[in-house]
Formats: sequence, C-alpha cells, structure tokens
Amino acid sequence: MTTPPLCPICHKPATREHKPFCSRRCREVDLGRWFGEDYRLPTAEIPTDDSGSE
Repeated sequence: MTTPPLCPICHKPATREHKPFCSRRCREVDLGRWFGEDYRLPTAEIPTDDSGSE
C-alpha cells in the first residue's frame, strides 16, 4: 500500500478531486501565489531597468 501524495500547501493527503491539493482552498492559495509572483522560474536572463530613467 502506498501513501497518497501530500498537498504542497498544507501537507495533508491530496484528494482525487483537487489533486495535487487536498482542497479547493489550498488550490486557490497556490493560484494566488502564482498571480502574486511568489513563485518564479529560474532564468539566465539579466534583469533590465524598465523605468526609462538613466
């Protein structure tokens, strides 16, 4: 018997309906983190200053 995967937000067992999360709440917390740019993908690009002032 294998253990079910854990929710990445609260670490409770994930449910089939909300996989990989345990609930709608955790799913929406994760989506909010993406929208808030809390998660970032690594890149080799050098940040640029887009403010227009030099």
